[in-house]
Amino acid sequence: MSTSTSGGNAAGTGTRTGAPGAGEDHLKPGDEAMAGTPGTGEDLCPDCSGSGKKKDGAECPTCEGTGRITQGIGGG
Repeated sequence: MSTSTSGGNAAGTGTRTGAPGAGEDHLKPGDEAMAGTPGTGEDLCPDCSGSGKKKDGAECPTCEGTGRITQGIGGG
C-alpha cells in the first residue's frame, strides 16, 4: 500500500542555488578543475561574460548557464 503523496523525490538534486560552487559535483565544459580544488578559484565565464546565456538567449554551454567557471590561479 504505497500511496505516498509527499513528493518524496530528491527536490534538491541538480538544482542551482546561486552560491559559488554550491551543488556542483561535475566539471562544466569551461571548468579546469572541480570547485574547491586547492589552487583554483571561481571566475566569470569568458564566453557569456557571466550572464549564463549566449547572445541568442540560449543557455551558455561553457558554464551550463551558471555564468561562472572554476579555473587555476597563481602559478609557479
